[in-house]
Amino acid sequence: MAKKRENYRFVLCIENKDCQDLEKRKIYQTLPDEEAEKEGFIRVIDESGEDYLYPKSYFIVIPLPREAEKALQLSE
Repeated sequence: MAKKRENYRFVLCIENKDCQDLEKRKIYQTLPDEEAEKEGFIRVIDESGEDYLYPKSYFIVIPLPREAEKALQLSE
């Protein structure tokens, strides 16, 4: 069964202070994590291919056309 489209969100990295697994000006896929977001963090699949928590302030949520989201998805 395919995941719902709203489970995928993409962000643009605008800061990577003390985070070697992030690149500025790169688009990353996120995973839902309501508890982390309440604490000011966002769960991001980084350069290592794993998901980790990073400060929300390091990213800007970007809306993408469906075709672009499909092309960028790391997991199905």
